[in-house]
Amino acid sequence: MSRPPVPPFDKASAIQKVRLAEDGWNTRDPQTVAPAYTDDCPWRNRADFAIGQDEIRALLTRKWSRELNYRLIKELWAYTENRIAVRFAYEWQDDSGQWYRSYGNENWEFAADGRMQRRIASINDLPIRQEDRLFHWPLGRRPDDHPGLTELGL
Repeated sequence: MSRPPVPPFDKASAIQKVRLAEDGWNTRDPQTVAPAYTDDCPWRNRADFAIGQDEIRALLTRKWSRELNYRLIKELWAYTENRIAVRFAYEWQDDSGQWYRSYGNENWEFAADGRMQRRIASINDLPIRQEDRLFHWPLGRRPDDHPGLTELGL
């Protein structure tokens, strides 16, 4: 199963890969997101570790059952032939109604077919007030005209 764009990446294809990943994650659907990873892809996500699509699917199911009203923006930080580094921020709400903005960095390594074969994420959560939220689009894909992280000053 090929997941274009595939390595080696140039700047345009790396930016496209980042946006496709953002779009997938904004579905909040583990069935949609998990196939972007190889069957043996190791993940580090905070203190959670997963290997392969089944464990990734389970981790994402737990994540999105806790992180309600999730909206994510990813931005390219750097790239090489088969690696991409991104920075990201997302806003979400817990079941008590408290809003958070989570910030982080991810390091991605890709197989020749364009699926991610390694993902390492470092994430920090900051409680925010509802009036401090910056991500106001309807749930789902971020509109093309919505500012990115740099434009928002994040």
